[in-house]
Amino acid sequence: MIKPALLAKGLSKYFDDGARRVDVFRDVDLTVARGEMVAILGASGSGKSSLLHILGLLDSPNAGSITVDGIDTGELSEAQRSRLRNQSLGFVYQFHHLLPEFSALDNVAMPLIVRREDRHYAREQAMRVLEQVGLADRVTHFPGQLSGGERQRVALARALVTKPACVLADEPTGNLDRSTALQMFELLKKVNRDSGTAMIIVTHDQDLAALADRKLFMNSGSLVIDGAN
Repeated sequence: MIKPALLAKGLSKYFDDGARRVDVFRDVDLTVARGEMVAILGASGSGKSSLLHILGLLDSPNAGSITVDGIDTGELSEAQRSRLRNQSLGFVYQFHHLLPEFSALDNVAMPLIVRREDRHYAREQAMRVLEQVGLADRVTHFPGQLSGGERQRVALARALVTKPACVLADEPTGNLDRSTALQMFELLKKVNRDSGTAMIIVTHDQDLAALADRKLFMNSGSLVIDGAN
């Protein structure tokens, strides 16, 4: 049986506001297969970004479990969680967060360099994914020399360079104009299809989300299908 790229069971997140508990979300179950693209929509403040951060092991839930690439993360130390995050997960955000003093090639190679891979190997892999996202002719350019869409493609390449089981993207087209946003989403879908990397994408744009295999909605603290209560 093929293990899912990511499996979440019974996830809940809340905080205390004086004498009462405020739920961000509760009892969230999610299974994402390898090669599947899932879009999560919801109103601003609905908890979808908080959910993505927890799925990406950047925050911890108050309850529930997360399995990434077949590994139950519940008993891992922080160092082990960090290592698993670097090996099995990739991240793309609304703002590219590229390092301005490094070229596109070195920005993409950085996760492998941090992992202490051989620098020549890291750059070879970075070149491979930059070609995959259509930027083979921009590898020596710095972020300030690239368009917004090109910077987001570099950010996507950086997320892919470690060959993760799952990429988590938080409003990856939110800072782009409509035409560039559509191109970016189509690129995400192409990479998803060609590489078999699972993708979980938080977006407010239903037209773009329609390109995903599944659409889910954060609704009143629950993750639901088709906006149903």
